[in-house]
Amino acid sequence: MKAPERYVCVHGHFYQPPRENPWLEAIEQQDSAAPWHDWNARITAECYAPNAAARVLDGEDRITRIVNNYSRISFNFGPTLLGWMEHHAKETYRAILAADEASARRFGGHGSAMAQAYNHLIMPLANQRDKLTQVRWGIADFVARFRRKPEGMWLPETAVDTETLEVLAAEGIVFTILAPRQAARIRRIGGKEWIDVRGGRVDPSMAYRVELPSGRSIAVFFYDGPVSQAVAFERLLANGEHFAGRLASAFDSKRTFPQMVHIATDGETYGHHHRYGEMALAWALGHIEAHGLAKLTNYGEFLERHPPTHEAEILERTSWSCAHGVERWRADCGCRSGSPHGWNQSWRKPLRDALDALRDEVAGPFERAAERLFHDPWAARDAYIEVVLDRSPATLTRFFSAHATHALSAEEQSEALALLELQRNAMLMYTSCGWFFDDLSGIETVQCLQYAGRVVELGEALFGKSLEGPFLEKLEKARSNLPEMGDGRRVWDRFVTRARVDLPAVTAHFATSLVQDGPPSTYCYDVHVEGLETHERNGAKLLLGRTRVTSRLTLASECHDFSVLHLGDHRVAGGVLRDPEGDDHVERRAELVRTFESGDMEGTMRLFYRRCDRTIDSLDSVFRDDQRRIVERLLSPTLAEVEAAQRALFERYAPLLRRLAPLRSPTPRSLLVAGELVLGADLLRAAERVPPDVLSMRRLLAQAKEQDLHVDRAAVTFTLGQSLSALAERLRERPTDPLLLADLDMAVEFAHRAGFSVDLWKTQNVFYRLAHTIYPEMRTRADEGDAAAHSMCLAFQSLAERLRVRLPEGAALPRLRSLRGEEIEEIP
Repeated sequence: MKAPERYVCVHGHFYQPPRENPWLEAIEQQDSAAPWHDWNARITAECYAPNAAARVLDGEDRITRIVNNYSRISFNFGPTLLGWMEHHAKETYRAILAADEASARRFGGHGSAMAQAYNHLIMPLANQRDKLTQVRWGIADFVARFRRKPEGMWLPETAVDTETLEVLAAEGIVFTILAPRQAARIRRIGGKEWIDVRGGRVDPSMAYRVELPSGRSIAVFFYDGPVSQAVAFERLLANGEHFAGRLASAFDSKRTFPQMVHIATDGETYGHHHRYGEMALAWALGHIEAHGLAKLTNYGEFLERHPPTHEAEILERTSWSCAHGVERWRADCGCRSGSPHGWNQSWRKPLRDALDALRDEVAGPFERAAERLFHDPWAARDAYIEVVLDRSPATLTRFFSAHATHALSAEEQSEALALLELQRNAMLMYTSCGWFFDDLSGIETVQCLQYAGRVVELGEALFGKSLEGPFLEKLEKARSNLPEMGDGRRVWDRFVTRARVDLPAVTAHFATSLVQDGPPSTYCYDVHVEGLETHERNGAKLLLGRTRVTSRLTLASECHDFSVLHLGDHRVAGGVLRDPEGDDHVERRAELVRTFESGDMEGTMRLFYRRCDRTIDSLDSVFRDDQRRIVERLLSPTLAEVEAAQRALFERYAPLLRRLAPLRSPTPRSLLVAGELVLGADLLRAAERVPPDVLSMRRLLAQAKEQDLHVDRAAVTFTLGQSLSALAERLRERPTDPLLLADLDMAVEFAHRAGFSVDLWKTQNVFYRLAHTIYPEMRTRADEGDAAAHSMCLAFQSLAERLRVRLPEGAALPRLRSLRGEEIEEIP
């Protein structure tokens, strides 16, 4: 008798919370993610990109294959994360889309990508309207990116209730994934006797059908809890063979039906939480296939081949990461992420209460205001995702044509968009990470509060009613565990009030940046400048002009007159005046110029402050990323001066240091600091060159060792890795350039010998592709007696040794189209 079929499916939930400043629609620098700009960038480098090109090693730790893990697993990506990746991690984004296409070819027409409820709010705690919009936005975002309808949808934190399943089924979602402890009871379809499976006792090897009160049904997969737990928390990813063995061991020979071992974890497990986890995943999946331990599949394919034979009932309001149901997102239930002893999460309830009250307070006014503009306000909100995905004039025209009650004026269009932006932020403020971690002042919770701040701002402007006061009365009941942070009101003042941006602030930012450092970033605003004048006297500069600032999100627009005085370095003063008109405006500008040209700087500043709606009195007017850039430029001469002074000191006493080193006599700290600063700066400069200045780096490291000086190796390592990636890109463009090959070979060899653990991921990707395209052709020509080709082959072989890449063997080798699709060697 033939044994029942065995399948394996690994699901990765890849997600980051939306991190954009809601007034700028951009992620500002997050110092905790250094040396990367922000956490999205860091986790992309550590996880999302490596899984798109995961290494498979041989017994000598050489790369034999590079595979796209996404093409062989089931996965979902948060829509807001994909939106960021589309613009900031384009290669990885394209690899994810390509993987879904490849998986459909692999798995019987079923793509492996699943949709996700839009911004990861906890669905059982949302009202019915928000549930519906979250699902519709998640589907629309998925269709726009993957060009097909989703079969499955991931529920944030797998949090579920019957109403949520009803919404999924009504919107055409075929299946979802839940944790085993979310199953209540099961029975064979058509049977009468229910079996209680609470406590995670459900058989996870099959699909189940959940019958819904509406008469609809949806398929549910309960993942294998013990194996998923081992992957996430028990270091199972330390060894790919052990991982494969653990998956295979979960099959039960007593089952007489086709069975699937499937697990679900955060996708960040594979590379971010567990370094090289993506390699363990790639090796395990390859081992399972190569040894016939099981057939790889995804949920859509398995469901088509083996429809449910049993039905299940769920436990209401449960999730995968809270043993108390969904209390982690509204109460101090005891679930936390490793906070210090004595901390509590009693702030969760007042935060939830404050946001619920704000949501409900703006719902009625929104509906009444929107009824004048839209046939159906809530249907317009559901369709607004089309505009979020593409804010072009053509999309706006289509949107208003479909939903507006009449041809809207420019003012009405701006009001309509402001109403919808209010609702978008009213959902974003519920992103689950705001409650998941351990303090009210954490960056995730602050992010949710900033979205609430945008709701408050828009609501007060649209409805003419006070929202902030009542909101803060509720929020101040939430107390931080950090005494300096106080309560919710203080956190709000510190992180929300200071983050707010209005149109005059955009002009202030623009003008201050302009006088300091040239054209600035304008984020989600269009800034048109006219009448720009520049006046200079005795090293001071006066900048005058007029702007029209327009929000790309709401189309709100204002004219401003700006005046900025730059006295050198960071010293800036000025003002912004709303809607300047008439002869008074012309006379004001003339008076400013006369006062400035007379040399009366104090008088010039008094005129600013007396005649403006918004003052500029420091670089605080500049938004954070531009501010950092300006400060770095301003500090550059100072730092160069400091370095020159330290260099003179170091060079003067370097002979003394060389004499002291063999004597083991302690070197004065002042001389050590000078030496470490100078050599560290020189090393960074040598490392950031493309190609890196290897000879200088060798000399500098030898000098540092001789004089017992410690340089910042982490900074040099990161910089050297960036330079090698840039050099590899040059090689991609000119793959037969022998000088580039030699430069890259020498730089990689130096990095190894000097002990710099540089990130060679991108360099190896480029070389692997060339090894399977250019190298076979070169080898053929070399075999025919071409001396130049022979030299190139030797260079390839040397670099392959440095990069630990196994060169292909044999004469008949496949050609490649792209590194961004599925497994490179499988592309015809």
